[in-house]
Amino acid sequence: MPADTGRSSRFLEFAAIFLLIYFGMQFALRTFFPGQFEKNGAPAGVVFTMVDATVKEGHHPVIVVRNATDASLALPDRCPMPPVGVFRVENPGTDAEILRPLATEETALPCVPLVAVGPRAKTTIDLGPWKYSMFSELGTYEVRLSVTQAADGAAGDSAAGPNPVARFTIHRAGPMTQVFRTFITKPMLNFLIFEASLLPGHNLGVAIIILTFLVKLLLFLPTQHALEGQRKMQAVQPKIEALRKQYKDDPKRLQEETMKLWKTEKVNPFQSCLPMLVQFPVLIGLFFVVRDGGVLELSRHLLYGTYLHLDWAFGTHFLGLDLKTPSVYVLPPLLVLLQFAQMKLSFAMAKKKKEEKEGKKEEKKRWRDLSQAEMQQKMMLYGLPFLIGFFAIKFPAAVSLYWGISTVFAIGQQIVVNRKS
Repeated sequence: MPADTGRSSRFLEFAAIFLLIYFGMQFALRTFFPGQFEKNGAPAGVVFTMVDATVKEGHHPVIVVRNATDASLALPDRCPMPPVGVFRVENPGTDAEILRPLATEETALPCVPLVAVGPRAKTTIDLGPWKYSMFSELGTYEVRLSVTQAADGAAGDSAAGPNPVARFTIHRAGPMTQVFRTFITKPMLNFLIFEASLLPGHNLGVAIIILTFLVKLLLFLPTQHALEGQRKMQAVQPKIEALRKQYKDDPKRLQEETMKLWKTEKVNPFQSCLPMLVQFPVLIGLFFVVRDGGVLELSRHLLYGTYLHLDWAFGTHFLGLDLKTPSVYVLPPLLVLLQFAQMKLSFAMAKKKKEEKEGKKEEKKRWRDLSQAEMQQKMMLYGLPFLIGFFAIKFPAAVSLYWGISTVFAIGQQIVVNRKS
């Protein structure tokens, strides 16, 4: 194979792996965090779209309003009622369907009236303040907006067409979600509140740092076991690559020889996976606690009785950052550097073994000479940190703070493992 062809092939493989991980993470975020993404489509007039048409018990509905007209859309000030009409749908989809209008004067958060949506613009209507007063029951709901158009401050006609209407259902959380909340999310959130109650100003940033360190200490042994397994797999990787070249035309023999190698070197390929599976739910739970727990008024369903009527709220300013809003210029670049350092350390042992065996000149091989494992390592080393930095821009700074502290802890653990070997 010509050198240029081989180099192009390797580069395309690298790009394909990078894109696969990128779109995989996009799919995961759209699946588990639908509120971060808007729906596709090119609406005409004024259109309602529910961020999630099936809202899980304990969550709250969010509406995306798109004004695809050339005039401003005036939104009515109905506080303490929501800016949209809310109806409970009884017997939905049948001839006996009834719309029962809902009303309340109670809000979990202060009601902030929306003013208008500009021409060719969009906004979101977060119904979180009415989460417990209007949407506490399971079932089907309908929301409506009485459209009034205004251009340059002057009233206009109803150029938007029919009044926007959207429906959604609130369904009971499944057994796995209930178990997850009972044993992971609730204890973590209430411990975070306990910490903050002892801190000056009830600072959320300090509480997150303490909680993250405690969780990482709790998971220290399984994580260490996983890192040891990863180190052993990296140590035998050159031998596995040699077997792949030797038996590339005999898959059965390759599998047999690989099993023998693992047995001889006392390597368990699942050692680095199983401990991670054990701690993964805990880390995911910590993520949700940090992401959603900053506003206690919207987390009543997760609070123990002791904390149901707190007379304080989290102090969300930490080191000049507002932890409730995304940090664009500080935390994402820092996360990129920290994640790069962690990945560099995690591949350090494999690189050292290879240099000892083949000499440092071999480490500078061209793209066309890279093995599949080396290609994947380089993609993870240079691609993953930037992806994490990109996603950090989308989430509140509290999540980035948690991720940064967790990465610092992981770097320390990786250094310990590397020194031991």
